[in-house]
Amino acid sequence: MKSDKKIKDFNDGEHLVVNLLIKKINKGITNAGSPYLTLTLQDSSGIIDAKLWDVKNEILKILEAGKIYEFTVEVLSYKNSLQLKIIKISPLVQSELNISDFIQSTNYSIDTLRNYINDLLSNIKNQNIKIITREMLRYYEKDFYTYPAAVSIHHSFMGGLATHTYGMLKLAEEIVKIYPILNKDLLVAGILLHDLGKIEELSGNLTNEYTLKGKLIGHISIGESRLFEIGKQLGLEDSEELLLLRHIVLSHHGELEFGSPVRPLIIEAEIINFIDNIDARINTIEKSFENIEYKDFGQKLFSLENRAFYKHNLNDK
Repeated sequence: MKSDKKIKDFNDGEHLVVNLLIKKINKGITNAGSPYLTLTLQDSSGIIDAKLWDVKNEILKILEAGKIYEFTVEVLSYKNSLQLKIIKISPLVQSELNISDFIQSTNYSIDTLRNYINDLLSNIKNQNIKIITREMLRYYEKDFYTYPAAVSIHHSFMGGLATHTYGMLKLAEEIVKIYPILNKDLLVAGILLHDLGKIEELSGNLTNEYTLKGKLIGHISIGESRLFEIGKQLGLEDSEELLLLRHIVLSHHGELEFGSPVRPLIIEAEIINFIDNIDARINTIEKSFENIEYKDFGQKLFSLENRAFYKHNLNDK
């Protein structure tokens, strides 16, 4: 019987028939030389990996990332995470399905995010910083409030990029109250600009993969290049403000080995790197808790030095 259970409610040992969207398809070969598939499946509540061991050619012909199928599965526990063993896959008529039931989205309304960001932008006092930032946001506005912030690590859901930016701005507002040495205009603008290149680096919400441009150039170089182009169009290519904003974008990963071509050399760039890490790390750890019980460890997180975090329940007592 078809179940209306969501991924976040799956339990070890269950046998289910559910509709899920294929986010990614990876082919593999067992030690015995038999082909198998690892599918990344999702619905609006979460993402889960699934294995199909008995791969038939007729199944390979119908499977396509970005489409929804009916899956007959067994839920298994593997390395502190739930995983699905696929028993059967059946195609569905895509036009009869509501795609929003299968895409993870931000918990904030777009109006909440847009109003908050526009309010901070309007309060930037330095006019060069304000106009540069405003024009960059205008250039990307069509996708800024719907794009994810990553393929899988953090804020990898619809509206994730704006949500990540919102979280960073909230942190920055509190930090500047404690440390008046920081220039709030640079901090706010730098946060608004730092990840805009991801809109050209990533493909979008259904399959959310790296574009060819994203693979070959990366969001830091894409964002800085676009920023200079817009600054030049505004006649501000030689301004100190544009130079400082370009530096923030280029250095926001903090270290050369993490993809930044330069390390932070102004205090605002240094703090944006830390704020970026705080918001990204919290979301990454929070996501690792989605499919585990209290008093258990989540899966090892490659982006956090391969650590597995313990999920306590002190906040619920």
